[in-house]
Amino acid sequence: MADPALDGLVEALRCLPGVGQKSAQRMAYHLLQHDRAGALKLARALDGAVNEIGHCARCHTFSRAELCDLCADSTRDARLLCVVETPADQAALERTGSYKGQYFVLLGRLSPLDGLGARDIGLSALLTRASDGVVEEVILATNFNAEGEATAHVLGEQLKARGLKVTRLARGVPVGSELEYVDLGTIAHAFMDRR
Repeated sequence: MADPALDGLVEALRCLPGVGQKSAQRMAYHLLQHDRAGALKLARALDGAVNEIGHCARCHTFSRAELCDLCADSTRDARLLCVVETPADQAALERTGSYKGQYFVLLGRLSPLDGLGARDIGLSALLTRASDGVVEEVILATNFNAEGEATAHVLGEQLKARGLKVTRLARGVPVGSELEYVDLGTIAHAFMDRR
């Protein structure tokens, strides 16, 4: 017979992506048996993040302030606007150190099967932002899966209709790979996108 508090903890941990019943139970037992200080630290961090972190008013990434640090940085190139699906995607691009423009985070992607349409991912806000008279190029950096490709296509058509230059992240053979081990779709895209 399980304790309701323990069951609640297990269910709460199951909300994390990729965490099933057994993994959640293992984590709950570990925290309660071996790392109560870590459990309290986790609880405080979650409480603080949920109560203090919202979305940037301009790009929609996570931020404590109305504008995130990137949007507030006047040295960033406002003529370039990179569109990503999530704050995690934005963070990944920032870690490369190769992009110095502005961002727009969709907070999702088109997914008709999940009931997510253009309104749900902020298409109108993106169109308003991209049509501000400053943005010259919109770089579509959505994921290279079916939903990401569909999202890039729809966004690209809408943005081009407003006279904006629209580009897409390149895709192709990864650095250091051997052609015989690369999937055929990647090789085909590399040929089409060659420069």
